[in-house]
Order: sequence, then structure tokens, then C-alpha cells
Amino acid sequence: MHRFSRSAALLALGTATLASLPALAADELHYNQISLRAEVSQEVARDLMIVTLYTEEQNADPAKLAAAISTTMNKALGQARQVKGITLRQGSRNSYPVYDNKGEKITGWRERAELRLESADFAALSKLTGELLTDLKMGGMDFAIATATRKTSEDALLKDAVNAFKARAQLATEALGGKGYKIVNLNLNSNGYPQPYLRAPMAMKAEAMDAGAVTPQVEAGTSQVSMSADGSIEVLLP
Repeated sequence: MHRFSRSAALLALGTATLASLPALAADELHYNQISLRAEVSQEVARDLMIVTLYTEEQNADPAKLAAAISTTMNKALGQARQVKGITLRQGSRNSYPVYDNKGEKITGWRERAELRLESADFAALSKLTGELLTDLKMGGMDFAIATATRKTSEDALLKDAVNAFKARAQLATEALGGKGYKIVNLNLNSNGYPQPYLRAPMAMKAEAMDAGAVTPQVEAGTSQVSMSADGSIEVLLP
């Protein structure tokens, strides 16, 4: 009796396993499916100007050094706050010891503080930069794509990428002699925006030589950005 029950149980298990194999095969095998990729791009104007200025001094007395740096930075901040449309960000500020020629004794301290200015008004920021250069030094001038501009361009590229994928899917379907297709999966990816465009600090000219401030010459330019559509389709054959 027990031997019969065991045999019946094994037979039932074997039948269930065999019955599930077609279902597994159907899930794992994908007929008439092909992978496609489409990519679109466009030139986007760099509409955000970023200027980094700094002050750096050295003094044997660290307290006097910190006070001097703070005075210079406070003056620059107060001057920059008077200009509309300028975003102010205080950058890094650090100090480090200065040693004698033998590298054994501390002879003084050196401190550096940065000020970062951002604006979509290139003319206003260029003028302010020239004025601040009387007390500060140029650390760098960058041009980037503003957040709002980036979102607008991404939305436009997304639609173009989907349309490009559909066009390629239709071409593939026709090449295979299919009567239509359905999208199995689709992934949209922005290939990222380039890092801010760096201009050399020396690339400046004086608009008026008799004026005290030197106004940097601005050429923001454009950047090529792109978006890709990766996915697969299933071609419906007659």
C-alpha cells in the first residue's frame, strides 16, 4: 500500500514538472523580437555665466590674516549684492602654515577665500567682475546650461527620441516583411550635459583703458546635448 502511494506521488510530480516546461519555454523564448537604438541631439546655448574670484594673503599672525581676508570678502559681497540678478555663493576658505627653507619652523600663515558669482545677465556679471578684480583675483570663468533651459531641451529631445525610435522600428518591420510591431520595452536616457565651459582667466580685455576696471570679454558658445532611446520591439509577421 505504501509502495503504491509513493509511486503515485512520484508520477504526479513528474507529470506536473513536464506540464510546466512548455510554460517556462514560452516565458523565456521571445520570437520575432529585435533590439533597436535611436539617438537625437541638438545645440543648446550656454546661458549661465559662472565666475570664481578669490583673495589670498600671507601673514605671520593668523588672527590678523583672517581679519584681512574677511574684510576683503565682506567688501566684495557688499558690492556684489548691489547688482540685481547675481547669485552669490561663498566658495572654499582655507589656511595653511608656511615653513622656513628647512621645512621645520612655521614662519607664517597663508589663507585663501573664494567667491562664486552666477548670472544669466552676462553684461552685468562681466561689469561686476571687472570692478571686483581691483581687490580680488580671477579664479575662473565658466559657462553652463541653466536648469530651466536644460529641462526644456530635455523635454524636446525626449519627444524627438521617441519619434526616431518609432521610425527605426517601422523600417525594421518593413525589412522583415512584418505587418506591424509592438514595443516590448523602451528606455530613454539623456547622455548628460557637458561640464561648464572653462575660459582662461587671462582671456580679458579692457573696454576702456583709462577706466580702473577691466571687463572680461564674454563668449559663451553652445554645447551639443543628446538623448537616446533604447528598446526592443516584436515584429508581427503575416
